[in-house]
Amino acid sequence: MVALAGWVGAGLAGLGSLGVEGVGASIEVGRATSAIARAEHVNASRAATLSEHDAADVASDSAALADRPPMPQPATPVQFAAASPTDPVQPAAKPAVSSEALDACAEPDVCIDQYLWSVYERTPKVDTIKVEERIKVKVKKKGKTRTVTKTLTKYVTEDFGWKDPKAAQKAGMSVKDYVIGGMDRDFRGKLYNALRAMDDAGFSPGITSGFRDDYRQELANGNKAAPDSSYHGGSRRGGYGHGLAADLVSVKGETRAERCTWSETLWKWIDAHEKELGIGRPYLDKDPPHVAPIDGKEYADKRGLAKAQLAGLKKASPSANPK
Repeated sequence: MVALAGWVGAGLAGLGSLGVEGVGASIEVGRATSAIARAEHVNASRAATLSEHDAADVASDSAALADRPPMPQPATPVQFAAASPTDPVQPAAKPAVSSEALDACAEPDVCIDQYLWSVYERTPKVDTIKVEERIKVKVKKKGKTRTVTKTLTKYVTEDFGWKDPKAAQKAGMSVKDYVIGGMDRDFRGKLYNALRAMDDAGFSPGITSGFRDDYRQELANGNKAAPDSSYHGGSRRGGYGHGLAADLVSVKGETRAERCTWSETLWKWIDAHEKELGIGRPYLDKDPPHVAPIDGKEYADKRGLAKAQLAGLKKASPSANPK
């Protein structure tokens, strides 16, 4: 795990803090539960699936869901091991929809969307971006004074919380319908199960970015794809309703530095459990918060290329004991 001092000292190296658009940081610890177990009982009750656009805010969830019988629980849940950078840290706010309420939900798609929205809402949308400034300075060389132009690079904090609302307004829909509804329905199910496992393991995950259309992708900073090519929902990838990516960080910790440390641990935890979770990080440390389904094209292309390159390097390296 990258040391905390490395993040802070390097100004987060242009990767962003907790809201990273192309890269970011944060995480937490606790009890562990099964993403796969939940996937089974959520999918089992999916007979009454609603349209994406019917997923309105569930203001009366707690009262309505409490009267419904709970869904059957799998006999043998898969257990996840939780990791901690240090312990203890002030816990982050829990999502508005509790795990118990979701387990009893008669309309899984509605409750899944509400949970994802709660996780998105609790996440700071803050990034660290690189800004270059050109200044004129006088230098003395060989006894002569000259005026030259130098480029100074500095890192500044940017609030990008306005970008999704602006994109949603342009698209003529609510922020929730835009950010959550724009993602692929099956991916939302996988993301829900994975986030539940992370929440139960104490990592306090947060979503900084969900669906992004071409316009929203143009507003993004950092390491990013071309506007129409983003797996977040670019037009070349299918557009609205077909987003297959999200950016995840941890919201645990009182300071950005603490959240960066927790995020680093969270990403490593995702790597260790990607097969059980069904989602993984296609770009690893090149774009750490970015997750996608492990059975998707993006993951196969990027991780497959990385493995091929690694195999090529090993093959090209000389033998340690040449004969």
